[in-house]
Amino acid sequence: MAHYQSDRRLCNPGVLRLIVFLMGLFLVGYIVGPPLFWHSKAASKASCPSCACDCSSDITLSLPLDCGKDDPEMSDEMKKDIVTLLSEEINLQRNVSNDSLDRTKALIIDAKKTSSHYQKEAEKCNAGMETCEEAREKAEAAVSEERKLSALWEKCARENGWLEKRRFRS
Repeated sequence: MAHYQSDRRLCNPGVLRLIVFLMGLFLVGYIVGPPLFWHSKAASKASCPSCACDCSSDITLSLPLDCGKDDPEMSDEMKKDIVTLLSEEINLQRNVSNDSLDRTKALIIDAKKTSSHYQKEAEKCNAGMETCEEAREKAEAAVSEERKLSALWEKCARENGWLEKRRFRS
């Protein structure tokens, strides 16, 4: 019984409310606390003196303008106008598409050859199956004729007095 009462104290609704309240308070402090701390830190930095720097007010990229002036190929490329550059790009794209088209055509031809080969093999197989079917039909006809002939001989033998003691066929 004593054990039951100690368990009951841990499940007391007041204790549970206190634990939930403290956890909620902790979560609010965890979420809201850092931005407030950063804000107060930023306000304290505003009171420090401004930095003295020698920055020019003109913001430009610091790329050398003569970058490749010693390279003859680069100089030739830089002298070309937009029409020449675009026509070169179109020619490159045409070459790439022609190469791709050639590869595609070669693959199509190869697929057609493979398909033709398999079709010929299938035709051979079908012809073989027809031959086998014909041979089976001929064999069945021959067996049927042989049975008829055997039955005729057996009938003649019985008429002449032959008695069968044991039969082998069903």
